Amino acid sequence: MSKIYCVKLKKEAEALDYQPYPGAVGEKIVANISAEAWDMWVNHQTMLINEMRLTPVDPKARKLLEDEMEKFLFGEGSAKPEGYTPEK
Repeated sequence: MSKIYCVKLKKEAEALDYQPYPGAVGEKIVANISAEAWDMWVNHQTMLINEMRLTPVDPKARKLLEDEMEKFLFGEGSAKPEGYTPEK
């Protein structure tokens, strides 16, 4: 497994072995985001879909998820939905 400097985790970590998202955004992800950070996003995305009752095939939901993905991976982070309480 190759290593990269992950901008999300701010450390060297295992690189993704595939491009998980299409286009330029996917290229940016595979070049800068580790497999561990991508897994963190997938879990966060699942929570968003469930809590906000999003339909991923809906263009508005897809845009929201893409915006949240960029914030989560490269920005200030993606907030949890209002009123969210994790299962115990």
